[in-house]
Amino acid sequence: MAGTGEDARKLAIHSIELMAGGELADFEAIIHPEATNREGSAEPPAARGTGPVAYYASAEWLRSAYTDLRWDIHEVVVDGDLVALHTTMHGRQIGTFIVYGPDAQPVQAMPSLGKRFAVTQSHWIRIADGKIIEHWANRDDLGQAAQLGWIPPTPVYLLRMRRALGAARKAAQRH
Repeated sequence: MAGTGEDARKLAIHSIELMAGGELADFEAIIHPEATNREGSAEPPAARGTGPVAYYASAEWLRSAYTDLRWDIHEVVVDGDLVALHTTMHGRQIGTFIVYGPDAQPVQAMPSLGKRFAVTQSHWIRIADGKIIEHWANRDDLGQAAQLGWIPPTPVYLLRMRRALGAARKAAQRH
């Protein structure tokens, strides 16, 4: 890894911050062309590739469902080419959050109830050639689902979820 531990720390923090509002050019500046996001397997097809375009697609996927996104960074540990961050993600759901299956087709869709959330996450980022080359995370998805009103679902919300999933599947067929 080129640079210092402080460089790696700043790069990792910046990569998390870009998820809330960065443009493609911002991602191109810090994401390695061969970068892999291990979390991409539940994300839309565009987010499953490698490099800055895939990372940017992950950010756009999050932004399509959530607004007021921000991450509080609590701890950062650098060990060689690996950076671990303990964070809290904050936001408000404004759109349908869609989860994708192994075949990159929508398998779940949670419509917005307009609620806010704050959940802990840990992010693991590997750096090569001064850029991010790998990312994976541990998230409190159950806590987020409870805060957003997805669980336990009411009968009316289950119906909304079914309709939203149908709409997401139709949209996926058009692309």
